[in-house]
Amino acid sequence: MRTRLTALVAVLLLGAPIGSGGASARPAAGGVTVFAAASLTDVFPALAPENAYSFGGSNALATQIAQGAPADVFASANTALPNQLYAAGVVEKPVAFTRNTLVVVVPKSNPAGIHSVYDLAREGVAVDVAAPAVPVGAYTLQVLKQMGLTQKIEPNVVSQEVDVRTVLSKVALGQADAGFVYATDARTVPGQVTVIKVPAWAQPKVTYAMAVVSKSPNRAAAQAFVRKVLSKAGQAALRRYGFLPLPKPAPTATAMLRGTA
Repeated sequence: MRTRLTALVAVLLLGAPIGSGGASARPAAGGVTVFAAASLTDVFPALAPENAYSFGGSNALATQIAQGAPADVFASANTALPNQLYAAGVVEKPVAFTRNTLVVVVPKSNPAGIHSVYDLAREGVAVDVAAPAVPVGAYTLQVLKQMGLTQKIEPNVVSQEVDVRTVLSKVALGQADAGFVYATDARTVPGQVTVIKVPAWAQPKVTYAMAVVSKSPNRAAAQAFVRKVLSKAGQAALRRYGFLPLPKPAPTATAMLRGTA
């Protein structure tokens, strides 16, 4: 187990800036410490204000947890990182809890005159993205590959950020002509950016997963938070902030035969 964990930390360190996502103040009575993707910065505190939160790039947070950071719950913007930590025995079995979509944002004034993803390939356009190790950065690469734009847009990438909120901030401030972010993040700066949709056929499957940290001293409270996120109230809160529900499971053959599907 130690060898596997050491190898996992080495892999995560390849793309994880350790300084990001520092822990916040101690949780209130009954709360837990949650390490969560930056895109959850607004919804989680609204859902459970008693918790302490550390928001950042999921990859950086995963590295910190693997190295023993005092987290009770890990909520990632993908399923791969929690599954890797689970395989190494760092977290309990992860559960998917919401979905998202990718969009392009441009400054409200749109000085580069960008109106579609294809415009990002024009000479001189400054594109900001997250680093490939960050889930939103990996999703961005999937979009570019799916649309056949990798070689055309990569030369225009001027920076690779540690998390999605940094991409959003730089675009909103006019430090880049465009950037790839989650649709939920674009909603947090109304009036500062214009959203350009990524075609549905090019959308990656953006699924979030969370897990209780195995060494958490507050396991019962951590499990209660996970259940709260999965509850009807928790899912309703996520939808209010623009997140998407998980797809309903396909009906089983038994259910169909019984006419209950």
